[in-house]
Amino acid sequence: MKTVTLESTLTCPECGFSKRETMPMDACQWFYECTKCHAVLKPLPGDCCVYCSYGTNPCPPIQESGNQSGCCG
Repeated sequence: MKTVTLESTLTCPECGFSKRETMPMDACQWFYECTKCHAVLKPLPGDCCVYCSYGTNPCPPIQESGNQSGCCG
């Protein structure tokens, strides 16, 4: 069994503000509002969630599976 990291630091591409967040274990997060500039982040094409696009760690389902495909169906 792989060790899953639940913490990730998201960095807003609009203003550069970074904030450490706890990721959900059993779901992907498709939207995230930056607490500084209030931009709503969405996953980049090919990514399943905002953590995979803007975080320091990919989401738990990706960490467990080791690949991007089939993460959030």
